Amino acid sequence: MTAHRLLTNRLIKLVANITKVLSYGFHALLPKKRFTLPERSGALIKGKDRPIPRIIWQTNYTNKATLPVYLNYLFNRLMSPTFEYRFMITEARADFIRANYSPEIFDAYSRLQIGAAQADFWRLLVLQKHGGVYLDIDAHAVWPLGYIIKPEHQELYIIRQGNELTNYFIASKPDNPNLARLIDTVLTNIQENKINGVYNMTGPGVFNQVLDYQKVPTTFYRTTCNQGSFTNEHFQYIDKPQGKWTKEQHKVDVVRKSSPEE
Repeated sequence: MTAHRLLTNRLIKLVANITKVLSYGFHALLPKKRFTLPERSGALIKGKDRPIPRIIWQTNYTNKATLPVYLNYLFNRLMSPTFEYRFMITEARADFIRANYSPEIFDAYSRLQIGAAQADFWRLLVLQKHGGVYLDIDAHAVWPLGYIIKPEHQELYIIRQGNELTNYFIASKPDNPNLARLIDTVLTNIQENKINGVYNMTGPGVFNQVLDYQKVPTTFYRTTCNQGSFTNEHFQYIDKPQGKWTKEQHKVDVVRKSSPEE
């Protein structure tokens, strides 16, 4: 089975890279053309209920996508016919957190000045509330999600080489004690504001600090979910002058400093 998944991964990357190259020509001819990612889209096929709800969650600074990002979305829908799809832009993320969490958490979230850091925190909060599967906007499944996430799974995390946990794919039931620990750590990091950089403030660094990969269910990224096959930094941030978070964090503090009144 692992060999089959690795072969499938390579074939997907080959086809996806071809579409990515062709997309340069498409957007050269139609530079303003964008495709709309839906706020909600129902499952194509009814699946049995499981501890991890059949919901895919994604977020981005805009719902207007270039062709490669939209093809990535369509491919994930193809690979997850028994899952519904939910998408939030920046403003919707804030509305969700304000409506479902304490003022303390919303205030901390509101101090984050970089979109990627906001998305890091939001993904934990939305999964803790509703459960489901979070995927980064450039991430795609390499095997049908209904088979990757098994009926016995309460949670599932991706590891890279070197057994490093990451957060571009997270599957969880609602009210997960491990997510609660991650949320508490991110909250403390924001409030104390002693860490430089998104990665360790709100991102994968928190996962590797809080979770022991040997004590939580994990799956290898190459047989589960990959990034950047269909799209790249150019197509993801074509409408965002600030660019990717790796560049933005050198120009803007991750966390806005508290005023004396706060």
